[in-house]
Amino acid sequence: MSKSTLTTESVQKELKYLQLLSRSFPAVSDATTEIINLEAILNLPKGTEHFLTDLHGEDEAFRHVLKNASGVVRRKVEDLFAHTLRESERRDLCTLIYYPEQKLELVKARESNMEDWYRITLHQLIRVCQNVSSKYTRSKVRKALPPEYSYIIQELLHESQAEPNKFDYINGIIGAIVSTGRADHFITAMSHLIQRLTIDMLHIVGDIYDRGPGAHIIMDTLCRYHNFDIQWGNHDILWMGAAAGNTASIANAVRIALRYASLATLEDGYGINLLPLATFAMEQYGDDPCTVFRPKSGGDASPDEKTVRLIAQMHKAVTVVQFKLEGQLIARRPEFGMSDRLLLDKVDFGRGVLRIDGREIPLRDTRFPTVDPADPYRLTPEEEELVEKLRHSFLSSEKLRLHMRCLYAHGSLYLVRNSNLLFHASIPLNEDGSFREVTLLGKRYAGRRLLDRIDSLVRTAYFGSGNGRERQFALDYMWYLWCGADSPLFDKSKMATFERYFTADKEAQREIKGHYYTLRDEEAVCDRIFAEFGLDGTRSHIINGHVPVKTLRGEKPMKAGGRVLVIDGGFSKAYQPETGIAGYTLIYNSHGLQLVQHEPFESAARAIEEGLDIRSALLVLEFTERRMMVRDTDIGRELEKQIEDLNKLLVAYRSGLIKERT
Repeated sequence: MSKSTLTTESVQKELKYLQLLSRSFPAVSDATTEIINLEAILNLPKGTEHFLTDLHGEDEAFRHVLKNASGVVRRKVEDLFAHTLRESERRDLCTLIYYPEQKLELVKARESNMEDWYRITLHQLIRVCQNVSSKYTRSKVRKALPPEYSYIIQELLHESQAEPNKFDYINGIIGAIVSTGRADHFITAMSHLIQRLTIDMLHIVGDIYDRGPGAHIIMDTLCRYHNFDIQWGNHDILWMGAAAGNTASIANAVRIALRYASLATLEDGYGINLLPLATFAMEQYGDDPCTVFRPKSGGDASPDEKTVRLIAQMHKAVTVVQFKLEGQLIARRPEFGMSDRLLLDKVDFGRGVLRIDGREIPLRDTRFPTVDPADPYRLTPEEEELVEKLRHSFLSSEKLRLHMRCLYAHGSLYLVRNSNLLFHASIPLNEDGSFREVTLLGKRYAGRRLLDRIDSLVRTAYFGSGNGRERQFALDYMWYLWCGADSPLFDKSKMATFERYFTADKEAQREIKGHYYTLRDEEAVCDRIFAEFGLDGTRSHIINGHVPVKTLRGEKPMKAGGRVLVIDGGFSKAYQPETGIAGYTLIYNSHGLQLVQHEPFESAARAIEEGLDIRSALLVLEFTERRMMVRDTDIGRELEKQIEDLNKLLVAYRSGLIKERT
């Protein structure tokens, strides 16, 4: 409804709501001022959105990508100082912005005239900060400023040094910062402000956890971040299930940490006590070489041989416990349709073979000291005690509880934002591209309704109280979401964990991907998905992770003519030998969509000492001749609705339906 079509009669219908609105805007002047402010915001350039996925505990690379905004900071420094600073000086300025505290220490060790350096550097930082803040309102910038320097930074940002009357004024401020000994602190504050203003919105499209050493550090960073959302991945949901007390999820989370010798998140991050597992493993597998269970590389610092052997023993112990717990869960949930994953009872322990699909497959490891062939899924008393101790440790971790609440508060199964549809892995489809129906608690769901129902169950599993039917189902379903064939977070025929550990048979290990992974290449299928989520397919994108793009084999992240963007390029070091790169990030700014391909990150230490940045290649996917404004975004549509409501309030004031309060 436009302003010109507003009538007293139409306004009367919403009088109760407008009376509530009048509490915030008690007079005509208040309402008109807000309308002017909102109209001004609508005509600013769209803020930069940043998309990352499949971080897998690689905290150093993640934090560096945030600091340099996937190379955006470096490109801005190049644009501003290409003709006035040498390449080494531009590199030093970038490193200062990324790591101000550490870089300042190095500068002090080599600079003979720090006062001169401070003055020059502060002028440079002001120019960068003016550039990155130019697309925001003064109000938004002001809210991002460190309180102790708010007034000073506002003056420096909004006063032009080109004005003769202001030149001495600005130099006076900078001189006072240096002479009062606050230069280090001020430079640090300015650098963090530049980092913050460069990224307006951060989207994490799943899989923060597992493999790498620092998932807890990533979560610490996110929980403090100014504006972000998360679309849960299967590895996130595994930890969410573990934090809710699902023992099968707990066993999987511990197993994966041991598989990659990456125990920092468990022990240092969340204080999970692994001593009972180590003691149990040494007792049961002390004379077992556990060769199959030696950890993969790519986790924490390389352990010595004695530690490797202990990790292998713990790894095998918790893996066997996992298969028992999963077997029990599958037995009590026949509706999951996962009886094909009951494999312990298919083992001929005497002959050392696995009987499946009418075949006998030799086992690579035949030592099962805790498995009773007559009742293979029964936990021994010692295993029961171990499981209870691990469960208690997960449920008692205050830091884990804090991070889970952050995951729930900022997370969801999918997100529709600015014509983009974000979800981690897939939407279950039939072979013909129609949405596959899935039964949950006796009711059938498909497409968007399925994802909405699953999102609700995920929240019930963690926040639900008591032992009601839905809560118990939801708690078990958290594990299913990790590895079930109809899970939109997994969507494969099976998770062949048992076969990968205990057999060398490639056919037995084969996991067949769901139809989505091939059909997403077809534009007609993408259009059907867009329509399901209320999007216009002509200008929309699906943004996924989950399946690493094997760049070494020539695979491209763009599917279906650019309608699908798969941006898992190997952030995790464990994937980099396959992908050949170290991940993608996607940037969506007022000029269009840009895909950034990253080379492996050396380390924060080398970045600080040598000025080494992540080497990145920029690919422009879409370029708009007319810059996108806030008006063109979802936030813009919300602001336009607020303007419409405020115009209705003005009509109510001017017609006497509501009286002004002065």
